[in-house]
Amino acid sequence: MSDQPNVDPTATPAQPEKASVWEDFIDIFYAPAAVFARRATGSFWIPMLVVAILSGVLFAVSMNVLQPAMDGDFARMSAAQMKKNPQITAEMMNTQRGIQEKVAKYAVPIIIPIVIVCIALTLWLSGKIVGAKQSWNAALMVTSYALVPRLLEGVLNGVQGMVVNPANLNGMMRLRLGPTHFMDPDTTAPMFIALLSRVDVFTIWVTVLLAIGLSVTGKVSRGQAAVAAVIVWLVGALPTLIPALLAG
Repeated sequence: MSDQPNVDPTATPAQPEKASVWEDFIDIFYAPAAVFARRATGSFWIPMLVVAILSGVLFAVSMNVLQPAMDGDFARMSAAQMKKNPQITAEMMNTQRGIQEKVAKYAVPIIIPIVIVCIALTLWLSGKIVGAKQSWNAALMVTSYALVPRLLEGVLNGVQGMVVNPANLNGMMRLRLGPTHFMDPDTTAPMFIALLSRVDVFTIWVTVLLAIGLSVTGKVSRGQAAVAAVIVWLVGALPTLIPALLAG
């Protein structure tokens, strides 16, 4: 006699357990597959807006303590532009800086949704390569929740801005929890920093969440989803690699 239990092939699959939307923002840290499963056909608007608004708040609150890092990045960018084009003066760059700082303070909540759409599109297309059946709505939902750890990163960045010696905080890449944290952007090749900036705790964390989300909503194995997520990770390096290449 077989020890295997009798299974009715016509039985309705177990439904994902229900939870409030706000629980998702806690569960995504320790039970991401459950979040993606119960929100597979849900709206992406709430997580997208929460991530966008809180990211903007965190950036605005921490701007003052992160000023040394932003100053360092702007100084290097200004020097590179003035070297390439002698007609650009320091006064012109200072004017540009004032405009950028005013815009940046309020632009984050607008930029984040655009970033989410771009990552979701890359995830959705990469998923097609590995045979995923993920919907566009699901790709947006997965990406929105996958970026929730970036909020924790924003908090930690603010803390670093308060406790780290400003002399050692001469670039935003020094805030990363990865190799670039220990590299001086004034003496290290921009391309090298751009490459290693992708090997930090939060970028890898987001990439893993994207893989889990694609596996759950796209009905593919974790291995296939991992391949697609690596493609997203590689494409995500372009916004930092291209400026670094031009600067070099």
